[in-house]
Amino acid sequence: MDDTTQVIETDLGPVEVADSGGAGPAVLFVHGTPGGADQGALMGRFLVDAGFRVVAPSRPGYLGTPLSEATATPAAQAALHVAVLDALGVDTFALACWSGGGPSSYELAAAHPDRVRTMAAIAALSGPYTFEHPGEEKPLFTRPGAWLMREMARHAPKSVVKAMTTEEGDLTKEQAKELVTATWEDEGRRRFVLDWVETVIGRRGAGFDNDRARYADLDLPLDRVTAPVLLVHADTDSDVPISHSHQAAGRLPRSELRTVTGGTHISAWAGPDETATQAAIVEHLRA
Repeated sequence: MDDTTQVIETDLGPVEVADSGGAGPAVLFVHGTPGGADQGALMGRFLVDAGFRVVAPSRPGYLGTPLSEATATPAAQAALHVAVLDALGVDTFALACWSGGGPSSYELAAAHPDRVRTMAAIAALSGPYTFEHPGEEKPLFTRPGAWLMREMARHAPKSVVKAMTTEEGDLTKEQAKELVTATWEDEGRRRFVLDWVETVIGRRGAGFDNDRARYADLDLPLDRVTAPVLLVHADTDSDVPISHSHQAAGRLPRSELRTVTGGTHISAWAGPDETATQAAIVEHLRA
């Protein structure tokens, strides 16, 4: 836990939460794999700027939220998300998720149609997913690995921005060069990428391993999600293929797909015209 988060007691156990934005309409932001409350708060900052209250929990196994057999599945995590909102006195809310936050978010929306007003699924998993190179990420969850990434971000920030940007998208050399240059030269984009690195390192190993085990055979109740869903996905996302959003669009009763051309897994924050993408998400969540 850090200074921007707190652990709250729910009916289903303790959960680490970042609660930002005050009295605006509530948005539950569910982080990716790996991630945590810090990631949800960072990625939800544009929603706070738009007047929303962003509630960002750490899923079980990430940072200060303990993992147990009772909270391991996406359905169980969905129930835990609702328990957080109950503890905070939030009744109806909008729902936003990114990447590995998709499974528990879809489960939540299907189970509580009376509480989820609307949903934005950003580069989100919607079905079975296999982690191709889990061994490459696991060192980041150790103290030496986290220290090394922080040192690189401090002393070689441009290299980190380049790596984090290009590794998240299946781009041509020209596209990658253009995107890296645009990200480095834009202070907001650059700061986001460097801050985002901090949200994928450290005490996240248990959650990562659990996601890897649970997501291989996902069977999500997409056809029971009655809230309107805005799907946002880059057509060159190399982490979660856009086929996940195409599949979701084919099964969700009410959905719209916004495709980002030539983007990456983090295009909604550091990609081609992220301002317009964020504006579309804000408009949808306000509806």
